[in-house]
Amino acid sequence: MKSILWFINYVINLIFPNVCGICDKICKESLCKKCEIKLNNIVQNKIDKYTDKNFEKHLYIFKYEGTIKEKLINFKFNEKPYIYKTFVKFLIKNKKICRFLKSYDIIIPVPIHYNRKVVRGYNQSALIAKSLANKLNIIYEEKVLLKRVNNKPQSTKNKKSRKENVIGVYYTKNEYKIIGKKILLLDDIYTTGSTVNECCRILKTAGARKVDVITIAKD
Repeated sequence: MKSILWFINYVINLIFPNVCGICDKICKESLCKKCEIKLNNIVQNKIDKYTDKNFEKHLYIFKYEGTIKEKLINFKFNEKPYIYKTFVKFLIKNKKICRFLKSYDIIIPVPIHYNRKVVRGYNQSALIAKSLANKLNIIYEEKVLLKRVNNKPQSTKNKKSRKENVIGVYYTKNEYKIIGKKILLLDDIYTTGSTVNECCRILKTAGARKVDVITIAKD
């Protein structure tokens, strides 16, 4: 069985080889050296701290501009899910980010509604969160925080209406899995923080001891 699976993966890699998500050139590691240097030149790795939100810390890796903005838009809206491998590769090579990630018990992605997932084919935040959890040996949960309302995308709303747009949208199941745990909520982009703030409130209400946030970029 193992030899069959190896052969299948071998054939798949021949037909669909890994590419660097930044320059789109074939790259076994999904992040070429040239683009790794480019990302290191613009990385932020900044932790914002809050006392007025449902989370205390927010680590964002990049500013939402330039190349990062372009790649996140392609990743999220233009059917290029493979870009998650490039972001994950960059994250796990950074010791500061890994220390931050490993200080939490569970990683949970911001969920998307079933209908939107069917249309897009994937939850971009879940692809990153699951891969990070597997590589860093952290528990990953995708069936605790769920989305019940297929509301209009936050990107279509102004800052004032984003907070109202997420009220009553999220809920929890299997709460026993997070009671007393330190949770890290992962999303792709942070703009006003309305989405992650509401998700953190729901998780804390369900019994999580602590919930903080990590995003690839901040607008």
